[in-house]
Amino acid sequence: MNRLNSNSLLVRITLLITSTLTVMSGATIAPSLPAMQTYFSEMSNADYLVRLTLTIPALFVVIGAPLAGLIVDRFGRKPLLIISVLIYGLAGSSGFILDSLDQILIGRALLGLTVAGIMTSTTTLIADYYLGQARAKYMGLQAAFMNLGGVVFLSSGGFLADINWRIPFLIYLLALLILPLVVLVLYEPNRHLTRRPDIYDTELPQTDPVPIKLLILIYGSALISQIVFYLIIVQMPFYLQSLGNASASQSGLAIAFTTLFSGLTAIAYGKVKAQLNFTAILTLSFALFGIGYIAIGAISSYSQAFIGLAIAGIGLGLIMPNFTVWLSALVPDAMRGRALGGLTTFFFLGQFLSPIISQPLSQRVGLNTTYSLTGCLMFLLAVLLLGMKQQLMTLNTSPSK
Repeated sequence: MNRLNSNSLLVRITLLITSTLTVMSGATIAPSLPAMQTYFSEMSNADYLVRLTLTIPALFVVIGAPLAGLIVDRFGRKPLLIISVLIYGLAGSSGFILDSLDQILIGRALLGLTVAGIMTSTTTLIADYYLGQARAKYMGLQAAFMNLGGVVFLSSGGFLADINWRIPFLIYLLALLILPLVVLVLYEPNRHLTRRPDIYDTELPQTDPVPIKLLILIYGSALISQIVFYLIIVQMPFYLQSLGNASASQSGLAIAFTTLFSGLTAIAYGKVKAQLNFTAILTLSFALFGIGYIAIGAISSYSQAFIGLAIAGIGLGLIMPNFTVWLSALVPDAMRGRALGGLTTFFFLGQFLSPIISQPLSQRVGLNTTYSLTGCLMFLLAVLLLGMKQQLMTLNTSPSK
């Protein structure tokens, strides 16, 4: 068959639905956690280990993403993507049949390695296929599909978990249906070895050196954003259960509400980027996280949670594509896979660290106070970024030595 080009509808759809696999990796089984904890209650440290099943994929994404970046830069994007999607379906669904928490954790670890390959290769392909405002628009669509996919997977996972906590693991088999599209539709791009001009990227230096301070800002902000976001994924089912004995399906719908607003906001990212620079969007996102989490910490019923979740979701919808577009514009083509692999590393490191940080804190002060304190911290960071506006503008216009 003739090779399709990047403007083909089939290529675009394949990239977008493949991207949804990354959010599915953790979110799908989130509503199952309380029932899993009950099932394994006789096991020591069951409360911690059950939460770890949600986040251990993130640890192995952290381990695998730098290697994935090297592979896609050296050997190409598509081969790694094919292998990763195949193993993803098998490893992800293994929890349906495994009856040992230790074995489930091993399957989840393998799942994390495949997510590293999928996220790095798909995001790098998008950065290769598209330039300028087209890239910003498509990165926004990618984030939107990832989050709207989260709505579907979280909602489905919640309803299925009400039947049996194992059934949501079967959702991972959808990867095997996507695999033929990855094989037949996507193509390996012709890559330049130097940075291509990008008229959309006028606020960044058009030279090869990578501003190290700017990379630290991007990676550090990505880490913080995911530690904070995963407070919703990991702790919200327990928080809502303590407030009003919410069921798994109710918890799934509440978490999905966040990703719904995130997805809808991400669709508009290209238009927002046309009006604001990267650091302004980062500041706005942190402020929205802060307001949303303060609202979540103040609730007294299930229904009230949706206000704070929506506000936080808007912040998430802006920040996710902002990081990928910012980084894609920042680095030369020959380094793109490694740079985006680094971003994947910090995204998922934040997801892994989230329960490790939040669980001791929530046990000491309660989940409502944990959310409130997190909101105050995020709002303080937004104010700090606003106060450093001039220094950040300097970072964006001159390479760091």
